[in-house]
Amino acid sequence: MSEESKPQAASAEFSPGYSRYVLGVLFVVYVFNFVDRQILSILIDPIKEELGATDTQMGFLTGFAFAIFYTGFGIPIARWADRGVRRSIIAIGLTVWSVMTALCGLAQSFLHLALARIGVGIGEAAGSPPSHSLISDYFPPEKRAVAMSIYNIGIPVGVMLGYLAGGWMVEFFNWRAAFFVVGIPGVLLALVMRLTVKEPRRGMSEAAGADTASYSLGEVVRYLASLRSFMLLAVASGIASLSAYGFGAWVPPFLGRVHGMGSGEIGTWMGILTGVGGAAGMVVTGLVADRLARRDARWYAWLGALTIAVYFPFLIAFLLLDRPVPALLSYFVVVALAAVYLGPAIAMTHALVTVRMRALASSVLLFVLNLIGMGLGPQMVGYLSDELAPRYGVESIRYSLLWVGMSKLVALVLFLLAAKYLVEDLKAKNRLGHARVHCQQ
Repeated sequence: MSEESKPQAASAEFSPGYSRYVLGVLFVVYVFNFVDRQILSILIDPIKEELGATDTQMGFLTGFAFAIFYTGFGIPIARWADRGVRRSIIAIGLTVWSVMTALCGLAQSFLHLALARIGVGIGEAAGSPPSHSLISDYFPPEKRAVAMSIYNIGIPVGVMLGYLAGGWMVEFFNWRAAFFVVGIPGVLLALVMRLTVKEPRRGMSEAAGADTASYSLGEVVRYLASLRSFMLLAVASGIASLSAYGFGAWVPPFLGRVHGMGSGEIGTWMGILTGVGGAAGMVVTGLVADRLARRDARWYAWLGALTIAVYFPFLIAFLLLDRPVPALLSYFVVVALAAVYLGPAIAMTHALVTVRMRALASSVLLFVLNLIGMGLGPQMVGYLSDELAPRYGVESIRYSLLWVGMSKLVALVLFLLAAKYLVEDLKAKNRLGHARVHCQQ
């Protein structure tokens, strides 16, 4: 019997405790995903100094060098995940990105480092879409936003550990050691993933009669493109993440250049603020989203708009206050609300599609989100910083972050528009299944 057929033959309903265990393993994998992805941001200035790079080049390294391959490989890997053994796909990806992260520490030039980062991006493309699909099979729709939000706490926790590890490793050793320390343990975690996580039956958490049919890549893409709520949600999420990724990459250099903080101090502040604030924001929003969405599914999109409205004044305060402590306290609210739209957005996406579309739908959402946010965000901040430097000097980083942060207001409008079409688009999934049955008859 092939590995493809074993999980389907052997799978059964799993206990709530085991479902929580799987969610915990996927959470830890996602933590490693963001540690390995984010650690570069706190190492920007020492790497820049040793390799003789510009802010624009470092923006490329933290943005497009990673994002293009991450998003490009995401769709074919997600297609594989909708048909294959998801836990094995995640384990393979984790091994690849962990090894490539460690190899970043051996880079002797900007080109070497860029190639290693491309490898990290390719490996990490196998992380989230299969994980989203597994979570939706282990948790029913009414618990899915909370489960997705818990999984997405891996973002702030991973960023926190990346900041702490990078900041203090530079303080006591060097930037190369930081890559070795965070990269190598991921290989051991890949073994845990492969050996202890069971592949569930497709649609296990759905009500009886859920559409578990396979659809071609063209059918899925055409279906998603027909959903105005999904298209608006994807672009809104991408623009919302533009400032999130831009800030994630460039706030540590901002604190060092403008406020004169050392790498260890920056790592500690950023780690605590991001870990505590980001985790709290995602948990609370996931719980609120599931509760409100039972009354009206449009709350999945409305929450994205509402949190941006609250977020924006604190963003301005963080960038324009001259004293570091008040600025950092404002940043706590910024990071608490920066990515809270993500769990509800994924839950909304999975509600719009059929069981065997989920990994690919997540990948399309992440393709748009990461190409705009992860690719363009750090690149824009780095480019604007270089362009504004002749006029503002070290303050150029402050104003480049401000300009990129303004984009969040566009996302607010798009989330409201997505909510407008959501109720009608939720009916399309049933029509899709009925249309296929009719065609087969």
